[in-house]
Amino acid sequence: MTAWDELKKAAALQALELLEPGMVVGLGTGSTVRFALEGLGEKLRIGALNNITGIPSSIQTEEIAHRLNIPLTDFTQHPQIDVTIDGADEVDNQLNLIKGGGGALLREKVLAQASRKNIIIVDESKVTGILGSKWALPIEVIPFAAEIEKRFLQTQGATVQLRKTNSGDIFRTDQNNYILDANFGKINDPYKLAADLNQRAGIVEHGLFLNLASKVIVAESTGIRILEN
Repeated sequence: MTAWDELKKAAALQALELLEPGMVVGLGTGSTVRFALEGLGEKLRIGALNNITGIPSSIQTEEIAHRLNIPLTDFTQHPQIDVTIDGADEVDNQLNLIKGGGGALLREKVLAQASRKNIIIVDESKVTGILGSKWALPIEVIPFAAEIEKRFLQTQGATVQLRKTNSGDIFRTDQNNYILDANFGKINDPYKLAADLNQRAGIVEHGLFLNLASKVIVAESTGIRILEN
């Protein structure tokens, strides 16, 4: 494990300190969150935590949770999540996020909106002054509308790429949709952009997570920093 990975792991373990027995926990997706899943599995194994159930944000996370013997539930049984632990691709000064680099933005936003608290774990490279400075905005679209939504995003000033896998196939989300990665550059008014995207019928969801993060735990080269509103 690299020194950078050790910092990410430390941030993930700090997030786990916010969990209490009996909680329903939203389980995010991504490389940093994986450290939290492994830590949670270990705490359950040794009895440091008990009576925890998780709701996964992706098929990938569900498979990891099964392997780690993390009990899972769903919204039919537990419509309210106590704490969700997840990552982000970009975080601004108001703790607004860009998410979706791993392709799980739709389910991740469902979890975030159903959670009392959202704890975000990132490394310091993800912190920025203005969203869009470092990362294109992932936008999940139904395949039927992919071309017209691509053209719409281009009229809004974005450079747009249809996401593909390493083998060159079109990337499919867990809901069997496509993702358009729209590079707007710096997004000076993310609220207006989010409202505009929400009006488009072919757009299932977008990666702007606004006013959803309760706390951001940042792994930095000098240690752990916590950002809170």
